[in-house]
Amino acid sequence: MNRRKILFVDDDAAIRNAMGKVFNRGGYNVILAENAEQALEIIKHENINVMFLDLNLPGMNGVDLCRYIQKEKPDAIIYAVTGYFSLYEISECIDAGFKDYFEKPADLKLLIKAADDAFQKLEIEAQTGAPKFYDI
Repeated sequence: MNRRKILFVDDDAAIRNAMGKVFNRGGYNVILAENAEQALEIIKHENINVMFLDLNLPGMNGVDLCRYIQKEKPDAIIYAVTGYFSLYEISECIDAGFKDYFEKPADLKLLIKAADDAFQKLEIEAQTGAPKFYDI
């Protein structure tokens, strides 16, 4: 079975590594990036449709990164994961294209469930040609 790819972007190495282990154990092929620029380079070369982005990144923040990705990959399902949610307006995150958000420390079971749900929606869409609107 081909493992499903997830991109996880966070500037904190400990969080990145922990998420990599958790998602790998959950059966996912997780690709890690420490900033938006690295993430953009990865998505140029990898077919990734499910992503978890920290909002508070050095350089380009997660909201701007989400906006950029949504322009390039409108079918992508992108989640915000942050310890700084109060710095960002919910409406700004929704407008950027995030499907949902998780506050740190995030419940790992909820993150895995979100990934499972996202891939299920992508698979249904691929099989049925359903419209590209999601209610996650």
